[in-house]
Amino acid sequence: MTSAGRRARSYDPARTRAALVAQVGAVRVAVRSLTDEQLTRPSGLPGWDVRLLVAHIVRQIDAVGVLLGEPAPDPVPPVTGLSVWAVSTAAIADKLDASTRETAAGITDVREALDAAAERIEPFLDEAVRADRIVPHVFGAMRALDMTVTRLVELVVHGDDLARATGVEVAHDRQAVAAVTRLLADALAVKAPGNSVEVRIPPYAAVQCVEGPRHTRGTPPNVVETDPLTWIRLATGRTDWKTALDAAAVSASGERADLGPYLPVLG
Repeated sequence: MTSAGRRARSYDPARTRAALVAQVGAVRVAVRSLTDEQLTRPSGLPGWDVRLLVAHIVRQIDAVGVLLGEPAPDPVPPVTGLSVWAVSTAAIADKLDASTRETAAGITDVREALDAAAERIEPFLDEAVRADRIVPHVFGAMRALDMTVTRLVELVVHGDDLARATGVEVAHDRQAVAAVTRLLADALAVKAPGNSVEVRIPPYAAVQCVEGPRHTRGTPPNVVETDPLTWIRLATGRTDWKTALDAAAVSASGERADLGPYLPVLG
């Protein structure tokens, strides 16, 4: 279990590398199967059709090579952690929209573009999971390994967007889902620090958050529990707290077990 007061979670380089390869492959297979009609469907993201969504995924994969191709900052500035990245992404939403549209305008076939991006990332995989490699980033600087974990977030979240928009199955990698679940749970603990609520997302994560009385033994008085995919959708604003409760996708007990004010986390 982690809480806001503990040190940042570490991620295993070999597992992160394998998860990235597997998740890129899963999204690649799904995108290859898309028809022209499916590419014109609404993606579920404001103002984006599926074609724009896929163009954005292309950019997220290519970001690994782009950032690793930049010289390491010298001197090294304060390093941005994963939780700070998660709660800061909304600040660059307009920039991401504009750059995605620019990328999409230069792509003839996004299916082929995603295939090419998947091939381009291959030479960077070993460098991408080095914890001692610092890369420049829009929020300052990041460890290459942490930056790679953020790519797992992009691929899992947008792979789910793709599946819901088109009906095409995306076979999410288990380790990728685990990493994304943990990152977003840790970010919640940073956004809503405290120890009065325990959030459980079995089998991958449990965190304590929200100010209030701290439990010291036994079952805490405020408990939230949900499955990983529901948590990812809640944490990224794909579904809202009330909807998840009404659908019994979340269980919440205790007077403080209302995460609605703290969601979404990403953004």
